[in-house]
Amino acid sequence: MTADTSFDRLDDDDYPAYTMGRAAEMLGTTQGFLRAIGEARLITPLRSEGGHRRYSRYQLRIAARARELVDHGTPIEAACRIIILEDQLEEAQRINAEYRKAAKSTNAESED
Repeated sequence: MTADTSFDRLDDDDYPAYTMGRAAEMLGTTQGFLRAIGEARLITPLRSEGGHRRYSRYQLRIAARARELVDHGTPIEAACRIIILEDQLEEAQRINAEYRKAAKSTNAESED
């Protein structure tokens, strides 16, 4: 990978650019917290060639949401489940909106 393509990937939300230590520092949490949400399967960090965990910006946003819930007293397992359910709800709403849009389009075409 050249330097040019490496820099291009920094704009990619899914590019695993952050080490566990840096991710924990950015979130103001511990590496143990990141391990815990990984064990709860909220996020699955990619591994470097040396086996070290690497996190993307997208994963850091999810981890920040988990930390927010935990900071307000929610147990970590419950926080992870809440976030998973929130994500599933958002996806279902997106799919429903697409179906409604397709149905409106079909109805408009049949009226012509």
